[in-house]
Amino acid sequence: MITALRSLAFMLAFYSGSALLVFSALLAAWPLPSAVPHIATVWSRFHRLCARWLLGQKVRIEGELPQGRYLYIVKHESMFETIDLLCLFDRPVIAAKRELLDMPAWGRIARLYGLIPIERSAGASAMRTLRAAARAATDQGRAVCLFPEGTRVPHGEAPPLRAGFAGLYSLLGMPVVPIAIDSGRLSPRGKFMKRPGTITYKVGEIVPTGLDRREAEARVHAAINALNAAVPSEIFKPGPEGADA
Repeated sequence: MITALRSLAFMLAFYSGSALLVFSALLAAWPLPSAVPHIATVWSRFHRLCARWLLGQKVRIEGELPQGRYLYIVKHESMFETIDLLCLFDRPVIAAKRELLDMPAWGRIARLYGLIPIERSAGASAMRTLRAAARAATDQGRAVCLFPEGTRVPHGEAPPLRAGFAGLYSLLGMPVVPIAIDSGRLSPRGKFMKRPGTITYKVGEIVPTGLDRREAEARVHAAINALNAAVPSEIFKPGPEGADA
C-alpha cells in the first residue's frame, strides 16, 4: 500500500513539474535557446529529488567516472537513467530514436538541447549524422552517451549490442567508458509500482580505441551487464502493511 502511494505521489509530482519545465523551455527557446540545456539539467535534478524523497530511491556510483573525450555506453533498464544522465555529466548529448524527437513540444526542446536522432532504417546516412553530431558535441566539451541495446531491457537480461555501437566506436575513434546500472530492479519497464532502494551505477574499465569489433563489443557487453542478477519473483508483490516505509 505504501509503495503504491509513493508511486502515485511520484507520478503526480514529477509529471506536473515536467510540464511546467517543458513550458518554461518553450518560452525560453526563441529569445534565449542557450537556456534550454540549463532547464534540462534542472529537470534532471528535479527527477532525482522526486525519486529520492517520494520513492525512496538513492543513487550510488561504484568506480571512478572519468570526464573528458569519451564515448559513454550505458545499460538501459528503465526511464530513470535516460533522465538521470544529466546529473552525472555536464549537458551530455544522448543518442535517441528519432520518433522521440518528432513529439510535439518535447521534441522541439530535445532538438534544441542537442539530442542526437537515430533513424535505424537510414543505414549509413544515419551513422554519418550520428558521427557529425557526436564530434560537434565533444568539441564543445559535452559527453556523448549511447544506450547500445536500443531499448529498455528487463533487469537480468543481456541482449547483444546493436550495430550502432560498433559503427560509432569505429567512426569516432574515442575510448569507451561502459556503465552498468540496475534501475530495473526498482523501476521495471511498464510497471506503475516503483520500489525504494539503491540504484547503482557501476563504471567498468575503459575500452581503448583500435580494438577489433568483436573484442570491443565483448568488453562493453560484459561491463554493462556487470550488475545483472536474478530478480526475486516476490519483489513486486505487496508485503505486510508498512513493510516499505
